[in-house]
Amino acid sequence: MTTMVDNTRIASGIPGLDPLIEGGFKTGSINLVVGTAGSGKTTFAMQFLIDGLAKGEPSIFVTFEEKKKKLYEDMKSFGWDLIKFEEQGLFKFLEYTPEQIKRVLVEGGGTIDSLITEMNVKRLVIDSISSFALLFQDQLTQKESSLALFDLINSWGCTAVLTSQAVQIGPDDLTSQLQFEVDAIILLYHFKKKGIRQRALEVLKMRGTQTTEKTVRLIINTKGISVNATEIVSL
Repeated sequence: MTTMVDNTRIASGIPGLDPLIEGGFKTGSINLVVGTAGSGKTTFAMQFLIDGLAKGEPSIFVTFEEKKKKLYEDMKSFGWDLIKFEEQGLFKFLEYTPEQIKRVLVEGGGTIDSLITEMNVKRLVIDSISSFALLFQDQLTQKESSLALFDLINSWGCTAVLTSQAVQIGPDDLTSQLQFEVDAIILLYHFKKKGIRQRALEVLKMRGTQTTEKTVRLIINTKGISVNATEIVSL
């Protein structure tokens, strides 16, 4: 897989996370965010884009699962006005079927490629890669297609966040995630302990980066997602 990752960093947009990953994601990297339903994957990914949009960085959100109206309304609860950024020409919401993304690979980029060049896109989100992976029946084809998608993303020079749905996060479940040749894997936990739901974040891997070995508190409130690195969470 061709890579365009360099040693500069781009902010994650998640307060408390960047000090744990040497200042942010590597520019041009592909970062996988894995979590169960309700763990905050889409919010995490959108917050990454909002950070860039606030700095004038063009961004694209590609989804297989979210409806535009509902997503825009949900994001307003955090104070994020996606319509404003859309009107400024900084933001594009693209709703694709997994089959359409499959055709994108065959075409070598298609509409997305044109938009990325035209807008000079810096940040890209694909939500979620799980739906794309389900198109392929065997692991070899799934891996080859995922690598082709990653090669395409690398050719665009964007810094990307991909989300992935997990039924639960354990050794067996992560095996399928680890086959993807991504630059980083971040796990979002949303589990019940003594009758109370708790949230946590773990940086499972990040190439070329010194990361914490700790699982830390994840917080979601009206301002979005943040990390409390001083609070260690026992799973």
